[in-house]
Amino acid sequence: MSETFVGMPAFPPPAYPAFPKAAHEAVNNPTLRGNLRHATHTIRAKRAKAVAEVSDWAALREAGKQIKDHTLRHLDRYLVQLEESVTRAGGTVHWAADADEANRIVADLVKATGEREVVKVKSMATQEIGLNEALEAEGIHAYETDLAELIVQLGKDRPSHILVPAIHRNRGEIRDIFAREMSAWGRPAPEGLTDTPAELAEAARLHLREKFLRAKVGISGANFMVAETGTLVVVESEGNGRMCLTLPETLISVVGIEKIVPTWQDLEVFLQTLPRSSTAERMNPYTSMWTGTTDAETADGPRTFHLVLLDNGRTDTLADQVGRQALRCIRCSACLNVCPVYERAGGHAYGSVYPGPIGAILSPQLRGTASEIDASLPYASSLCGACYEVCPVAIDIPEVLVHLRERVAQGGQVTRRGNKVVLKPAKGHAAERAAMRAARWALSHPGALRTGQRIASRTRRLHPRALPGPGKAWTGSRDLPAVPAEPFRDWWQRTHGGKDSGK
Repeated sequence: MSETFVGMPAFPPPAYPAFPKAAHEAVNNPTLRGNLRHATHTIRAKRAKAVAEVSDWAALREAGKQIKDHTLRHLDRYLVQLEESVTRAGGTVHWAADADEANRIVADLVKATGEREVVKVKSMATQEIGLNEALEAEGIHAYETDLAELIVQLGKDRPSHILVPAIHRNRGEIRDIFAREMSAWGRPAPEGLTDTPAELAEAARLHLREKFLRAKVGISGANFMVAETGTLVVVESEGNGRMCLTLPETLISVVGIEKIVPTWQDLEVFLQTLPRSSTAERMNPYTSMWTGTTDAETADGPRTFHLVLLDNGRTDTLADQVGRQALRCIRCSACLNVCPVYERAGGHAYGSVYPGPIGAILSPQLRGTASEIDASLPYASSLCGACYEVCPVAIDIPEVLVHLRERVAQGGQVTRRGNKVVLKPAKGHAAERAAMRAARWALSHPGALRTGQRIASRTRRLHPRALPGPGKAWTGSRDLPAVPAEPFRDWWQRTHGGKDSGK
């Protein structure tokens, strides 16, 4: 079975431009670049200091990698164990193969309560599937309660960072959004609101408090799910998440199937590495854990709990032996804060709820590479390797990027909705494929390679300083490497008496 793209992607590919075009607009926005540079450099420096305090950081990193890899290898077993544990604790588990099914499940659960509004704690999985829009189509209003997500929602914007979704906004812009939009969503912003952090936070607190007190339904994600107990874990810095998790009578959690860990002991590793890698804290200010439901009206926690386990392309990603390591991700955002490409282009250029280096390898696997944006994401990197160095679960992002570039340029076998299919090479990569074929031929013919090297050395004075045609952009920002006066093999033969002349 062979065609350009077989089957539907895990969720509909966005109508966003390719990364180079979107990034070109972003790098010409001085306000955006200033916001990103200040925020990423600040977070990066704090993270480095927090990690340096831990003498066994390398061991914790390796432990996190091993736990995640073990869990992914036995995901079927642990998911069944999780379902049994959640059910035993009074919860109900639902399985969603894709975005449409997950949205339908959640909408039906909310409508069954008779409610027409819900409060949400930050969940990238619900952003991934477009849950807010799906609920709105059913007449249900979803209110974001994380401060940064509130800013994005009020500003009719899109998130641009995993940890700080409104990183592209400065304080003055946030003040203007609050003053202009809050009244349409609930309690208006105070008169004379300034851009000081304390006043902005107080305005958000007052606006959200009335929603928390009247909400009967909450929707959340989860950072981790513990298979042996059915416990879900949310880590945050504000406390809004805990309000959303404990006050509503009904709680619906939408969580990707890769967020599972086998035991409480495994959780210990990630509660050390996640806060230091994300917020540069030794421990998250709020770590909320809940198991099932509570019967007492005076007790904290939901009386009805539903867990929606989301696939949406994850098992297809799991089938890729190289690409599956992206599923280790614990959403710390450390890779974004060190990435020179993200710092200059911003999160919106990635056309996904998952921006930065991790988004460049995760989105094309979850959605496929049929769309213009997804085919371009594996190239949204300099391959400097800084992302790998800071990843707390040792995801080799450069390795996966190169792997996905090969998929885009060469095509090949992939898994889509559980079926093995063959992708044709994407358009626009003919020159790249020709260059790779030429290189493969030259490297497999030593005589031709040696002749080519000698010709290149003897004509080096005639070589241009910049490449023509498609290569012009590459040499527009860097020097073309100079060809040496003598090939290495000739030098070796001359200086070592030809001892390797037969090689």
